[in-house]
Amino acid sequence: MTRLLDRYILRQFIYTFIPLATGLPLLFIIADITDNIDTYMDRGIAMKNLALSYAYQFPLFVLYAFPIAALVATVFTIGGMTRHQEITAAKAGGISFYRIFLPIGVLSVVIAAGALALGELVPVTLRKRAELIEPGRAADTGPRINFVFQTEREGVLSARRLEPRAGEITELVLERNATARAPGMHLLARRAVWRTRGGWRLEDGWKRELLADGTEKATRFDTLGVPGLVETPEELLAEPREPEEMRYAEMTRFIGAIERSGGDARPLRVERAQKLAIPMAVVVIVLFGAPLVTSSQRGGTAYGVGVSLGITIVYMLLFRVGKALGSSGAIDPLIAAWGPNAILLVAGLFLMARVRT
Repeated sequence: MTRLLDRYILRQFIYTFIPLATGLPLLFIIADITDNIDTYMDRGIAMKNLALSYAYQFPLFVLYAFPIAALVATVFTIGGMTRHQEITAAKAGGISFYRIFLPIGVLSVVIAAGALALGELVPVTLRKRAELIEPGRAADTGPRINFVFQTEREGVLSARRLEPRAGEITELVLERNATARAPGMHLLARRAVWRTRGGWRLEDGWKRELLADGTEKATRFDTLGVPGLVETPEELLAEPREPEEMRYAEMTRFIGAIERSGGDARPLRVERAQKLAIPMAVVVIVLFGAPLVTSSQRGGTAYGVGVSLGITIVYMLLFRVGKALGSSGAIDPLIAAWGPNAILLVAGLFLMARVRT
């Protein structure tokens, strides 16, 4: 009996969730076109490229739609069962509300996992979109001249000139202090070239090692690889791409690069934490919505839509406020990103505890 009920609940949930998860992004696209059509026309973007750019942006809009679609599906599923006395009948048969909610809760965890995976795909598609509608953005990333950079593993790097688009450094000096595991090192190279596979390759230079016994060893080289120099040309600029265009690991490395260069990485720390917090919002918002809708004596489609919209607006507002506070340093970035989830989780658990089972 419970298996039959589980299938019924999941079917009702999925029948609402899938159309919303795929339909809401279309509304987002229409709204974006309405706001930016003048800009696209001024740039002279061809209709084919514009359509393809929105295809690349579609996964991002799907990611945004997941929490909304999950909440609406929960409200309509539980609300419908409440209106039709199906929950009352299930309780009369010895099935508690918690057991009724269980399949929705499990499915929300699966959806959250899917959202996390989709979040790692979105940066790739957004970069392709940027190449279509912002072809001049890469050209705006000019060279960096006469700079010093604290690398993650190989000490201090200084250079005369960095050309990020060509992936080249001119007159590079790399200095690493001696440690218990490795001797001190001083590298001087006329030129360094970035390879996607293999990292930086130094050309025409000298390598001097300061050994533990106090002696020095100097070696001339034509080419030399430095596996520990893992920073990409873009990271050496210490000017990150848009947060939405970076994966979690890429953002982590950018944050380290910015902080080692003396920059303020708090906004990026909030954005990185939200890459996990927003997908997990699916679970929290479902946990909050289910007991809320079943505890009310009202019903109907209008009420379900109103509850969903109200919760969504408040939730988005909390995320925006948290982001602003975290970026300014008023609160810790983790608290700023996870605060809305924590608030709704506590409220959801409170409502769950008050539900008549």
